[in-house]
Amino acid sequence: MINTGWGEKPKSNQYFYTNLVKRQGILLILLLLISFGTSCRRRNNQISIDFPVSGSGVGYASRFTIDVNDSYTRLEIIEPWQGADGVRHVYFLLKEGAILTDSLQSNAIIINVPLKSIVCMSATHVAMISALGMEETIKGVSGIKLIANPSVHNLVKTGLIMEVGYEESLNREAILKMNPDLFMAYGVGSESAGYLAKLGELGIKIMLNAEYLELDPLGKAEWIKVFGALYCLEDKADSIFRAESLRYENVKEIVEASSLPRPKVLLGLPWKDSWYISPGNSYISQLIEDAGGDYLWKESRSQTSMPLSLENVYIKGLNAGFWLNPGSARSLDDIEITDRRLSNLPAFKEGNVYNNTKLLTETGANEYWEKGSTCPGLILKDIALILHPELFPGDTLMYYIKLNRK
Repeated sequence: MINTGWGEKPKSNQYFYTNLVKRQGILLILLLLISFGTSCRRRNNQISIDFPVSGSGVGYASRFTIDVNDSYTRLEIIEPWQGADGVRHVYFLLKEGAILTDSLQSNAIIINVPLKSIVCMSATHVAMISALGMEETIKGVSGIKLIANPSVHNLVKTGLIMEVGYEESLNREAILKMNPDLFMAYGVGSESAGYLAKLGELGIKIMLNAEYLELDPLGKAEWIKVFGALYCLEDKADSIFRAESLRYENVKEIVEASSLPRPKVLLGLPWKDSWYISPGNSYISQLIEDAGGDYLWKESRSQTSMPLSLENVYIKGLNAGFWLNPGSARSLDDIEITDRRLSNLPAFKEGNVYNNTKLLTETGANEYWEKGSTCPGLILKDIALILHPELFPGDTLMYYIKLNRK
C-alpha cells in the first residue's frame, strides 16, 4: 500500500482516481443534471424559494461552499476530482414543503433533506455520518473490510447495511432495491465515470465528495458541515467542527510558543521502483509544519504525488531525523526487506520511524484514514508528540506507533 499523505485515497480505500478527460467530465455532468432535474414535484402547499442567498458558511475548505436558508440550502462542490478545472456541481437541499422557483428548477440538482438513507463509497463518509450519530441511515458501503467502525459492522451483520462493491463490480441491482436518498461517491476518473453515469441513468441521486482533495487539515474536517446540511443537523456539525478546530489550534499554538528547533522529516516508502513523494502543498506537509517539523519537500508544488527514484529520495533522506508513514511497514525489518540501504538512513538508525497504523484492524481498516479527516487535531497532536515529546509530558500516541525490530 502506498501511504503518501497526499490528496488521493490510499490503496487501502480501494483505488486511486486519475484525471478525467474533458469529454468524460461533460458527459457525467449532463447525465447528473438529466437524472436529478425532475426529482422534485410541485404541490399546492409548497413554498416558492428565490435567490439571492448570502454567506459561504466555510472557513477552511476550498472545495465547497454552503449557503443556508430557512427552507433550503445551496451547496456547491468545486472541482470534485483531480483535473476537474472549473467544474462546479450545485445542489439544492430542500426541506419538506419547499421548492425552487421555475427559473431554477429546470437545471437544479435537488436533494430532499434530511436524508433517511445513504450509500457511502468511502470510510471517511462513514466517519462523518457516525460523528453526527446517523449510522442507521447508512444502507450500503463499499469495502466493508476497510471500515473500522464497529457499529457499522454490527449493522452489516444484522443485514441493515449491504456491501455494494465498487466501480464495474458495483451491485446496481441491490442499490436500486435500496433506493437510497443519496449515493455519495468521491472523485471521478476515466475508469469510474461509467458506473456513476449508469447509476444516474437509473435515477439514483449522486453527490461527489471532494474532501480527500482538501489541502488544509481543517479543510478536510470542515466537510462535516456538508453532512450536517444533508441531515439538517447544521448546529451539531458546526459544534463538532468548532471543537476540532480549537483542538488543532491549541496544539499548533503550543508548538509555536516553544521556539524549538524543527527536525527534518521524511515521508513514505518506495513502491515498484518509485518513491511517491507528497508535495509541499499537501495536507500532510501542512500537518508536519504545524507540528513543528521541517518536511524535506516543503518547497515543492504539485497537484499529485511526485514519483521519484529511490536514490534521489535516499540522498535527501540522509538529512532527516524522523521518518513518518512508511507505507505498509509494520516493523523496521519490513523496511529493510524493501531495500537494505534504507537501514542506513539516520532516522532508521536512531529508531525515529513511526507509522500511522496503531489502530489498524485485522481486515486492513485503519482509523487514521477513516476518522483522521474528522479529527485532524488528534493527528497533529501525534506528530507534535513524536517530534517534540517534551511539550506533551505523559501523553501517548493515538494513531501512530513507533516501529521496532520484530
